[in-house]
Amino acid sequence: MKSIILIGYMGAGKTTVGKTLAKQLGRTFYDLDWYIEDRYHQRIPDIFREKGEEGFRKIEQRMLHETAAFENIVLACGGGTPCFFDNINYMNSCGDTLFLEASVDTIISHLKISRTPRPLLQQKSGEELRQFIGEQLQTRLPFYQQAKYTFNVDILDSFEKVNHLVNDIIQVLSAQGDGKMED
Repeated sequence: MKSIILIGYMGAGKTTVGKTLAKQLGRTFYDLDWYIEDRYHQRIPDIFREKGEEGFRKIEQRMLHETAAFENIVLACGGGTPCFFDNINYMNSCGDTLFLEASVDTIISHLKISRTPRPLLQQKSGEELRQFIGEQLQTRLPFYQQAKYTFNVDILDSFEKVNHLVNDIIQVLSAQGDGKMED
């Protein structure tokens, strides 16, 4: 049974969409960052501080290989996960990858209401934040665009719209499997 793996920039809505998708499909939901925090008994910002980005990315790769091998799950990855090592190729080999595509404005508005600390964005505000996100998004797009499917999430401003997107995802994934979803 293939995993469903959500990728995209931080704040795109991977966790929100992933939880809803998993619930509707009767699958287990994993957030890779939460999984790392649980396994290492440390928050992501603390791992970043202690081991640096390179050390964090090595841990992230190991945990990705562990979780993506699970069957019948929905996995939401961190924004940088597909951009390091062989991660995007590994994800594509393990399951159906879905890129949740969002504009810089959408990302900024989602991040403003998010309660999750974002180590790469600390001490950036206003125009600095917009420029950083825009530049990093351009750098990451070639990796994100290797996903098997792309869904625009600029309209996810209500639970109704999240549910509509999830139904679209289920339809697309069902169509690729001769009209029926594996379960």
